[in-house]
Amino acid sequence: MSRFLAAERALRTAAPHELLDAVRRVLSEQYAATNVELFMADYSLTVLQPVSVLPHTLQPLSVHNGPAGRAFGSQQPYAEDGRDGHVRLHLPVSVRGDRLGVLTVTLPEGELARGCEDELRDIADVLGHEVVVAERDTDLYLQARRKDRLTLAAEMQWQLLPGRSCSRPEYDLAGQLEPAYGIFGDNFDWSATADHLMLYVTNGMGEGIEASLLTSLALNALRNARRAGVSIADQAALADQAVYAHYRGRCYLSVLMFDFDLATGRVSVVDAGSPRMLRLRNGVVESVTLDAQLPLGMFEETDYVAQEFTVEPGDRLVFVSDGVHAVASPKGEPYGDAALARAIQSTRLLPAAEVPRAILRELTSHRGEATPDDDALVVCLDWRGKPSGH
Repeated sequence: MSRFLAAERALRTAAPHELLDAVRRVLSEQYAATNVELFMADYSLTVLQPVSVLPHTLQPLSVHNGPAGRAFGSQQPYAEDGRDGHVRLHLPVSVRGDRLGVLTVTLPEGELARGCEDELRDIADVLGHEVVVAERDTDLYLQARRKDRLTLAAEMQWQLLPGRSCSRPEYDLAGQLEPAYGIFGDNFDWSATADHLMLYVTNGMGEGIEASLLTSLALNALRNARRAGVSIADQAALADQAVYAHYRGRCYLSVLMFDFDLATGRVSVVDAGSPRMLRLRNGVVESVTLDAQLPLGMFEETDYVAQEFTVEPGDRLVFVSDGVHAVASPKGEPYGDAALARAIQSTRLLPAAEVPRAILRELTSHRGEATPDDDALVVCLDWRGKPSGH
């Protein structure tokens, strides 16, 4: 049995809470590793938290610098200079473009010289898949993602997310919520088939548990309608009925809904509320104006109509909630389209997975020291379209 197959088998047969022990054991036996650590990116994407039994004994590492941060940001293995005949190899742990963390392995220099880096990267990929599956049965990895305690509302919101990023040949997609440990009602959701990508960007109303309950009801109603195979206009109508039936118009939810045709770039969209969309095309940022319709649940039996536009290869779409667009500076100046356009321009060379967090950092600078009175959401979509020959 090859070394890689032995490692893969060890991970697939390990108990959910013992994945790190399993990978340590097999890398020690098969690759002479002297130390193996797993770090998970925290909810705010600022640090890499060690996976261990609480309380953690290792110090968190920065996402933005240092060897492990470089591996996480570039999504490429990064080797530190050898010490005492050993080298530390930092390997990104990701699942279909969703960046989970970093696996750090200390090896004899001779092992790396034998060309084991590709095998170890594949092992890190297998580990990522097993972590995602294991999270159904253990809290170990979810606990490692948090450097502070989540509010109950934030716990509910993070559990609704499909992930923080994903990648396919046709597109890269990523989103981020702030304040990560105290979000209320903003959220996003996506689902892809061979031919379509559906994306929802929601801007909830209210605060705390009530905001999370409203978002949970609306988003699950949208998913239920989507899984029934109906159009996005009908999805909006069915979710609108579900929200109105419960709240009778007292609470409602704004949402942008998209159905992307992966082959043609044609997009059907329902704009039911306040989230905004900007497009970066050929170096120019422009706000995309859509036909505004009523938020979900405001009135009984609202009809929704989808409109269409087209995305082109190379387009970057950025979606924001009003917690981004309307946030005020200490002088009372709203962030607005101009500042948002500058932020999109300044981050144009970053991969989609890093754009939401970078824009939110610029938003924090605009807001100053003031405590945010609303949560903020940024979603970034980089469109490539169908590869030629497909």
